[in-house]
Amino acid sequence: MNAPFKLIDAQAALGFVTSQTAYIERQVNETVYPDIQYPSLVPVDTSAHPWAKTVTYYSSDKFGKADWINGNADDIPIAGTDLAKHETAIHMAGIGYGYGLEEISQAQMLGLNLPAADAMAARRAYEEMVDRVALYGDTTKGFYGLINAPSVTAAAATTGDWSTATPVQILADVNTALAGQYAGTLYTGLADTLLLPYSAFLHISTTPLNDNGTDTILSWLQSKNVYTAQTGRPLVIRAMRGLDTAGAGNTGRMVAYRRDPNVVKLHIPMPHRFLPAYQAGPLRWEVPGIFRLGGVDVRRPKEMLYVDGI
Repeated sequence: MNAPFKLIDAQAALGFVTSQTAYIERQVNETVYPDIQYPSLVPVDTSAHPWAKTVTYYSSDKFGKADWINGNADDIPIAGTDLAKHETAIHMAGIGYGYGLEEISQAQMLGLNLPAADAMAARRAYEEMVDRVALYGDTTKGFYGLINAPSVTAAAATTGDWSTATPVQILADVNTALAGQYAGTLYTGLADTLLLPYSAFLHISTTPLNDNGTDTILSWLQSKNVYTAQTGRPLVIRAMRGLDTAGAGNTGRMVAYRRDPNVVKLHIPMPHRFLPAYQAGPLRWEVPGIFRLGGVDVRRPKEMLYVDGI
């Protein structure tokens, strides 16, 4: 007599969990985590097939220069593009959540919705993993991140050690990075984003430019940098975790780059999704979650520059 009763109980519990998940998932997907950095720093591409094994792309470098020729010449200068084929592997990961029989039964009895806290924790764990992979890479999968791509040139700061540098020296370090990156592209792509170690960012954002105290070094940099002078647009200057020891010799690293999907891109063919609930044991029902993630592709390395010793 007990077995049929337990089976009906399990089916009722599963039906209740299933009916709740649509509402819970809507809440979870609407939640924004302000301290997750990758969406504002790395363009995200979700266009690949969710089950693709790899994403293939081509990086290019232009060559050729126009010049004067004779009217009867047969040696016209030629322009072209060097293409290099790259493939980014896509890997699967997962994080889900679940409920116990007691929690489900109490919610049914009281006519309450199941709590969404565990589902939000699962979604948060997904965002944290993507943030880590996008910014720092993952050695277990051979991924590099935004701050350590081997194809990007790493230069030494002219002055460095901003804690003891003058505002003029700090500005020179910033403009040297921006101008150096610009020159590396033959003045066709100017960096619009500057990422700094937290210690350097804290120093320039809290240190007055001069004795009158009306400006900080940061506010002065934002109006005097090469990018703003050239384009009239504000340079994005952000602090980022992990940069304090990312440079050569565990020094601080500054990252200058153009935030554009043609320059750098993160592949997420399958963003996090919850699968149908199932009974995982006699007293527990679970909702698995899966996602498929590739690494960061630096498509135009010359439009990025690392500066160490900040």
